[in-house]
Amino acid sequence: MAFKPWFRGLEQSRRFRDTRPSIPPDRSTSAIVPTDYRKPTTGLLSYFPDSWVPYAELTRLDKPAGTYYLFFPCLFSTLMAASYTHAPPLAVLETSMLFLTGAFIMRGAGCTINDLWDKNLDPFVARTRLRPIARRAITPFKALTFTGFQLLSGLLLLLQFPTSCLFYGIPSLFLVATYPLAKRVTHYPQLVLGLAFSWGAFMGFPALGVDLLSDSTAVKAVMALYSSCISWTVLYDMIYAHMDIKDDAKVGIKSIALRHAADTKAILSGLAVVQTGLLVTAGWMISASPVFFVSTTASTVATLGLMIWKVKLQEVSNCWWWFKYGAWFTGGGISLGLLAEYGTQGSHKEAVIQTPPSALKELVLGYRTGTWPAALATWSVSSKKT
Repeated sequence: MAFKPWFRGLEQSRRFRDTRPSIPPDRSTSAIVPTDYRKPTTGLLSYFPDSWVPYAELTRLDKPAGTYYLFFPCLFSTLMAASYTHAPPLAVLETSMLFLTGAFIMRGAGCTINDLWDKNLDPFVARTRLRPIARRAITPFKALTFTGFQLLSGLLLLLQFPTSCLFYGIPSLFLVATYPLAKRVTHYPQLVLGLAFSWGAFMGFPALGVDLLSDSTAVKAVMALYSSCISWTVLYDMIYAHMDIKDDAKVGIKSIALRHAADTKAILSGLAVVQTGLLVTAGWMISASPVFFVSTTASTVATLGLMIWKVKLQEVSNCWWWFKYGAWFTGGGISLGLLAEYGTQGSHKEAVIQTPPSALKELVLGYRTGTWPAALATWSVSSKKT
């Protein structure tokens, strides 16, 4: 009779061990290399040489949704700054294309950094176990070297912008590098991702020549836009996190989806309200016209409302569909609204990209007072001297 308590305790201990995640103690050495990987036979990657495919997959070249999500805050900021400054259409287009290229490069760098941090976790998550580093198609050293190449490319592109953009762009690298760590220490890594992915909201104004340090109106608009984009990022990434919710619980990865699985849609709705309100605030700061408020507010409410209503959080494929196309639904709608605002404001707002020379001021004044011939002659002489 005396051995029963000891036996019962041993049995309880054994049962406890059986309920823990079946992950090897040393994940770095005991992960099983998957043998069911097959090179894509359709799509863009099917045309790549075999040796290039792992690097293309590392940058998620075949899954560009993340690039769009990184690009849209840059585009929002650029179009808002264009309305605020009456920037020429060609400058707006050129700036937008540079931002699109930068989003492609830096999103790829972020994915590589993320996979390096998660190299011992990805093999045990169904959705990520076939990633290049996880399946050992690329060594960590090669991935690190590739990251250096990506970051150098990003720096070279950043140098194409005004010098002030360097001071706004470089700090975002800290957020890119720390996001994977946030998944290990907090249930709200989506907030850190939002801080990183929304950073482009700071970039459009200085890219078009606005000095944020001396323009308080622009700063207020940028901060409201940045906060709005953070809310949007947390919203769509909460849906994305539901795709891995079971595996994340097993391997110890934290997410807002795990923390609030029971009331996800209520939180998504709250985030949508915050995002819309802050977007309206940003427009109000720059004295936007009714075109902005009607178009951007209507599109944001309609697209986010539809997504929150329709998304099936228990279905991985459905979450992925809404994450993939939600970028275009909401981001595209906001962009079209901002573009419409730019079209209406461009006809009567004066440029404030830079303070014009005194001779140019006289030319403008001469045009208004009817003495423009003399002012034009003065401006011509001044421009020749410079």
